[in-house]
Amino acid sequence: MESSKLLLSFLLLSTFKFFFVTCTKFEVGGTNGWEVPKNKNQQFYNQWASQNRFNVNDTVYFKYKKDSVMEVTEEEYGNCHSTHPLFFSNNGETVFKLYRPGFFFFISGVAGHCQRGQKMIIKVLEPEIANPPQAQNQKHNSSALGIMPAYSPTILLLMILSVFGAFSFQFSLII
Repeated sequence: MESSKLLLSFLLLSTFKFFFVTCTKFEVGGTNGWEVPKNKNQQFYNQWASQNRFNVNDTVYFKYKKDSVMEVTEEEYGNCHSTHPLFFSNNGETVFKLYRPGFFFFISGVAGHCQRGQKMIIKVLEPEIANPPQAQNQKHNSSALGIMPAYSPTILLLMILSVFGAFSFQFSLII
């Protein structure tokens, strides 16, 4: 019975990872912040972005003086100009939430800064979702083989708890 309690405790604790979302706050440009690159490297911010893995709900922190940051379309990024940015901030410290997977395009709103390299593309990764294994070449005649209903971790946990609960109502979580 003790091993059953340990197993149940382990299963309970391992499902918590599905309930807690972690996110990371990235400081754009590291210690340099958001400014025209001093080394005249047009790819400075894209190189910085490529060294990081961005996920949905992560945030990017832009720190700057007498400048601004704009989220723009891909076309506006290529032109280094936007009259109607998707997002604009000029308060010196901007936190932008990466709210979806895909590409985000950022440029400075100060004339000439984007052309001098103050621009960046961030790629946000798709959320990691466990995909069911692909069915192999099955040589079975039954149409029911390989079909299993998809349950959330919560449903599975409740099912496990109900099975253990049928035998004993005493449950102690070992931490």
